[in-house]
Amino acid sequence: MTVRIERRLVFGGIDTHSDTHTGAVVDQVGTVLGTETFPATGSGYVGLAVWMMSFGQVVKVGVEGTGSYGAGLTRHLQSVGVDVREVIRPNRQHRRRHGKSDTADAVAAAKAVLNGDADGQPRGGNGPIESLRMLKIARNSAVKAATQAANQIRMVIISAPVDLRASLEHKTMIQITRTAASYRPGDPTDPHQAAKHTLKSLSQRWQTLKQEIIGLDHHIQQLVAATAPPALLEETGVGIQTAATLLITAGDNPDRIRNEASFAALCGTSPIDASSGRQQRHRLNRGGDRQANAALHRIIIVRLRYHQPTIDYMNRRLKEGKTRKEIIRSLKRALARNLHHHLKTTT
Repeated sequence: MTVRIERRLVFGGIDTHSDTHTGAVVDQVGTVLGTETFPATGSGYVGLAVWMMSFGQVVKVGVEGTGSYGAGLTRHLQSVGVDVREVIRPNRQHRRRHGKSDTADAVAAAKAVLNGDADGQPRGGNGPIESLRMLKIARNSAVKAATQAANQIRMVIISAPVDLRASLEHKTMIQITRTAASYRPGDPTDPHQAAKHTLKSLSQRWQTLKQEIIGLDHHIQQLVAATAPPALLEETGVGIQTAATLLITAGDNPDRIRNEASFAALCGTSPIDASSGRQQRHRLNRGGDRQANAALHRIIIVRLRYHQPTIDYMNRRLKEGKTRKEIIRSLKRALARNLHHHLKTTT
């Protein structure tokens, strides 16, 4: 007679950092079976996975920072068939009771997946949406730097010598940079020439950044056109950059978002119950993906100018005594419900 021996079911937790990852394994009743630290390298990922599997059949693994320090580890674990769940850092009350260390955080992550407190799937990072996310990082940085350069140009003009200031005032930034980039300044020990040196340098920087933004916009537009469902781009107020932000929020695996309420919470548009005693109310949700929240806000602002149903809703609720901020929150919540349907059909 053959006796079949069932492997022990275990749960893992990993606290991730730039150089090392600390893992912990617990059994079905929460007993800590082991903790270990591994380097944040390819061989370290392999060693950590093998080490966890040595305790038994790994049911789930909770990983902190699946989109940052733990991104590479998450991809490796998923490639070997491990069910990875995203874990947020332990709350302050837990840390006051149990202290703060990499080992304690790893154990807390393991117990979080065991108890079902961490059940969110990490955002996918192996498809075109991950490429889109990378390009958006570069674009956002370039836009920020171009804005900074433009502000500095304006400030230099304000304090520049009178004749130089007069030649550049009341011009657009394109006109200013085109003129300043053609300067041939002389001795920089002369304040007038030093101002020209500064304006020429800043203008050339601004022009370079604008060209960089144009190139990135071209790549982003191609990716959005290839991945976004047509219905998303047909929505009033949804442009290429806004659609890109929403696609990044959903990730390469939008099916991980169970329903529209989950998407609303992910975007920080779901109202939080703040009732107590006789007072029954909800408060603003300050959590979630703030970039997605800002994208929804921009869509609503556009619709309040060009979308008649949204304008009518605003006017009707204002007559009911609601404030403009309260109405915008309601509109963002309804918009999240509508956009979730489109994002679920992402190709």
